[in-house]
Amino acid sequence: MAISRRKALQFSGVFVAATATSGYASTTDKLRPPSKVEKTKTTYKAPLAAAKGPRVVVVGGGWSGLSIAKYTKLFAPNADVVLVEQRHEFISCPLSNLWLVDKVELEYLTHDYLQAARENDYTYFHATAIGLDRKKRVLETSDGDIDFDYLVFAPGIDYDYSRWTDDIAFETRLRQEYPAGFIPGSEHISLKNKVQDFKSGNFILTVPSGNYRCLPAPYERACVIADYFKQKKLKAKVIILDENNAITIKKKGFQSAFDELYSDYIEYMPNTVINSIDLDNKIVETDFDEIEFEDAAFYPHVRGAKILERVGIAKDGKNMLEGDIDPLTYEVKGEKDIFVTGDSRPMGFSKSGNTSNSEGHHVAKLIAQKINKTKKIKWEPPTTTCFSAVSIAPERAIYIYTQYAYNKTDSTFSFASTSGSEDWVKDGTVNADSIYSWATALYNDMFDKNI
Repeated sequence: MAISRRKALQFSGVFVAATATSGYASTTDKLRPPSKVEKTKTTYKAPLAAAKGPRVVVVGGGWSGLSIAKYTKLFAPNADVVLVEQRHEFISCPLSNLWLVDKVELEYLTHDYLQAARENDYTYFHATAIGLDRKKRVLETSDGDIDFDYLVFAPGIDYDYSRWTDDIAFETRLRQEYPAGFIPGSEHISLKNKVQDFKSGNFILTVPSGNYRCLPAPYERACVIADYFKQKKLKAKVIILDENNAITIKKKGFQSAFDELYSDYIEYMPNTVINSIDLDNKIVETDFDEIEFEDAAFYPHVRGAKILERVGIAKDGKNMLEGDIDPLTYEVKGEKDIFVTGDSRPMGFSKSGNTSNSEGHHVAKLIAQKINKTKKIKWEPPTTTCFSAVSIAPERAIYIYTQYAYNKTDSTFSFASTSGSEDWVKDGTVNADSIYSWATALYNDMFDKNI
């Protein structure tokens, strides 16, 4: 069944909020130990006005952090909320695949942190978090120390290249010459230039195993790049090297698109683990093949952002160095009023924008409940609404909607109430149209003032 504009808003969780207020497998391999970096602490206070109420500091201005900053202030108006973010502007990772092939403008993906802070009565503080004094309740940043009563880390992901190399020089080449394109900004600009300048040959995309950021995105990216090559009539092929034994999500929709739309432009290779990459001769070696390529985007495994490890609140390497938290309260184990959310959480939720946004609403309620000293609230599952384009001429898409259930017996999470449409022939045009109303609603939810 196709999804309507109204249903898209309902599924995103934004529609209800706006009207009311107007498990995947984890990697088990050890990560390479981090290189020793001399810790630099500031010795001065951040240039912030004195807090007039309980101070809530949110580290990270992504989908989770923006939602928490806005809704904590909404639910606890006496709170002094500070969003610490190292970027000057927000660039959306969701929908960026469409930007690669000129279906959306960069302006549509780019948003203003200052506007979000003005509209929602909190403070945007441009700085990088560099340390934490848990006893003194101080966040150390590149522009001074910030006292806090409540602290949220929503820093997103970092990449883990250790399965491919332990050579820092080689890793640097991979990062600079063949960026993964899953951390917004320069990576996406480089990738767009690669796609649009491509002439012929093999273009490699990789898919890591484990709970990587945005499960369907590598397959969507393959489809839109293949369609772009097809429209340009290039003698080119997208090679998907997937560590997983099958397409990880929306399998029926993506596989049928590969087979029916791009049989001459996509080669899908599951169960494919890269043994070595020869960057000078442009050859990838797997257990069974040597694959030549003209260009590539190498997407490695992901891990929790390194700031979590630096401040001592990350799990071990077997658990992807994600936040060591109570999965029902998001609080760091052994610490009161320090939280980890978004793509650095250890739970098997989808690492996606919509998931982080809906989760942010709940975490904001948890913090507001503490500030307001009201009755404790029950755990609410995040929701995931995810659209994926399968073609650009014409625009067609597939989608999935799901919530999550908690199993108290074994303390695990699983999908619940899942629905969607993977029939891009029947529903693809309607679903593609809903991508934009879905995204616009979520951007508005994070940046605009509720009316």
